Amino acid sequence: MKHVDVYTDGACRGNPGKGGWGAVLVYKGIEKELSGGERMTTNNRMELSAVIAALSALREPCEITLTSDSKYVVDAVTKGWARSWKAKGWKKADKSPALNSDLWDKLLTLLEYHTVTFVWVKGHAGHPYNERCDALATAFADSFSDS
Repeated sequence: MKHVDVYTDGACRGNPGKGGWGAVLVYKGIEKELSGGERMTTNNRMELSAVIAALSALREPCEITLTSDSKYVVDAVTKGWARSWKAKGWKKADKSPALNSDLWDKLLTLLEYHTVTFVWVKGHAGHPYNERCDALATAFADSFSDS
């Protein structure tokens, strides 16, 4: 199985507001950058969108080390929260609705296809790929006009 290092980040100008996401995929020293966004969204949706886009870009099952500064994403996967929300009909432990269930459902499906190890890094702390993903995400968010 091929090993790919994936780095992701999301950004939002206002929350909700103009949002962007960025991802860098690294395979055998070759880097591929991806970015996208939405005119009206939330930061958490952009964090999830970055991960989904990066994993969706891979054409075959891969072993992935995915690095993100989003505790929301990393903890929800590694601590089993997202799977639990789905099993409970997208309800959290306190019975309130789990937000972003559409994106969580897509991500959980991708996690059945790929073998992914999640790594959390502190954002804006000088990690080169995290900084690059942040630049991609903020540039996309800033590309939306204010009208």
